[in-house]
Amino acid sequence: MKHAIACAVLAACSVMAFAADTPSLEGGLLHALQLKKGTTERTGTSGQAIEAYMRAGLVGKKPNRRADYTDYYLLKTPAPFLGHELVLIEEEYITQYIGCCVSPGAGVTVKVHGSTRKLKQFARANRCTLSDHVDLAHELRAVAIRNKVPKGHYASLSCRERDAKRDES
Repeated sequence: MKHAIACAVLAACSVMAFAADTPSLEGGLLHALQLKKGTTERTGTSGQAIEAYMRAGLVGKKPNRRADYTDYYLLKTPAPFLGHELVLIEEEYITQYIGCCVSPGAGVTVKVHGSTRKLKQFARANRCTLSDHVDLAHELRAVAIRNKVPKGHYASLSCRERDAKRDES
């Protein structure tokens, strides 16, 4: 009986800790996607933001897939992101040269709930690319990730080096 009560208290505390930590997870990810003023560099590190999601148990210790230079992390449990439901985090980086065209940075895909106004504002302010009405199932299949995707309205935000430089030309 004491063991069952201790387990119930521990489970409740874990849920409360996750709920309390959710804003800091979102803040860390937003920081990794934000642009340093006057540069094409991001203010935070996507790897550190993803590690925080790993510690919270929201993504696996390893990506669901690595394709070309990009790691894909499907969330095990949805988390908030600018008022929407975060379902995928991408991180593009180079560890070994395998051909051309790496563009370091990160991206996210969300299941949209309501208006995309905040996503559009964030994309514009941080020189990211927003793709609305994304076919997530198709995008996942394109990188060989098999996963059932609930029907819905999805949008992807890409905050990579090429996105930031796109507006310079």
